[in-house]
Amino acid sequence: MIKSMLKFAVLKIKGRTIVFDKQVRDVDLISLSFRQTICVLRGLLFLRKLVSLGTSVQVLTKYKAFFGRGVSIGSYSTIDAMGENGFYIGAGSSIGSFSLLKVSGTLTSIGKGIKIGCNVGIGDFAHIGGAGGVIIGDDTIAGAYLSIHPENHVFSDTNELIRNQGVTRKGIEIGKNCWIGAKVTILDGSIVGNGCVIAAGAVVNGIFPNNVVIGGVPAKILKEINNVK
Repeated sequence: MIKSMLKFAVLKIKGRTIVFDKQVRDVDLISLSFRQTICVLRGLLFLRKLVSLGTSVQVLTKYKAFFGRGVSIGSYSTIDAMGENGFYIGAGSSIGSFSLLKVSGTLTSIGKGIKIGCNVGIGDFAHIGGAGGVIIGDDTIAGAYLSIHPENHVFSDTNELIRNQGVTRKGIEIGKNCWIGAKVTILDGSIVGNGCVIAAGAVVNGIFPNNVVIGGVPAKILKEINNVK
């Protein structure tokens, strides 16, 4: 009975089905339901939307932030939407705990924006900047410690402090249905196609086509993904 009720709730809120492991007990699900109800009430109170907010979540510059239905933001995370296009996260997506998503690193030159598609899952301790613009496609999933930096410092003048030489911004695009492993770093100007897999610990700095496995420092194509078994 409990599992059926939760399946129905997930379908209505997240827009997708869920199948619980047989070893999960009803008492565990009741405890989880209570915690999630508190998070949803917090979202309704703070954002006036059907969004789950964990403990001590901060949403700064709320008028520039858009949250789709059924979004979940983990505890102790910060969303700072100050920027040209602000912050957008599509329906059913989730951000893990202890994450920082910040469109602008400075108010002297505000960033472009962060756009996350629908049903995207990002693990704990993510750090995503939006200075040059970041786009993450629908149904992409990422492990813990994802690091995305759409900006580079200029350092060509040895007679001037690096912090005073300005920055370059190209932006970053990650396609749909990608799997990004833990502790991946993605640098400015990178474009990752649809259906790609990025190996854990990779440093991505380049343009990659659809349906390839990427890995290494710097990352390179390890193999193509196809339907041949």
